[in-house]
Amino acid sequence: MTALKADRDTVNRSGLIFSYPAKHGIRFFVGAIAAIDSESGLLTNGVESKFLKGAGIVQEHVDNTGGDDGAEHVTIRRGQWRVANSAGADQLTLKDVGAAAYIVDDQTVAKTDGEGKRAVAGTVIDVDPAGVWVEF
Repeated sequence: MTALKADRDTVNRSGLIFSYPAKHGIRFFVGAIAAIDSESGLLTNGVESKFLKGAGIVQEHVDNTGGDDGAEHVTIRRGQWRVANSAGADQLTLKDVGAAAYIVDDQTVAKTDGEGKRAVAGTVIDVDPAGVWVEF
């Protein structure tokens, strides 16, 4: 492309709500951590896997358990969300604000990558007694 020589109508969006094609065999529950599978580019639930990238929180119940890859689309929302905190040595604390939170399952994040088995969900924004606030 070349540099502009006239005004351009540049399209924008808020960057909060997205719809992605769903991976086959997956059921998405509202409020679940969703992730992009880096091998297929499809949306899946948060699970312990180094091949995922945290995407956001599921906004609608979608059942693609009987569908092919991409047969359904799932709406997710990015932003700051409170999710469950791990326990023990993997429990996040206020000392972890600004650090990465790692996906354990579709509702839980942890302090570590589980020896290379977990993907980043997002950034820890806050920790309170009810859970961890993560910026997706």
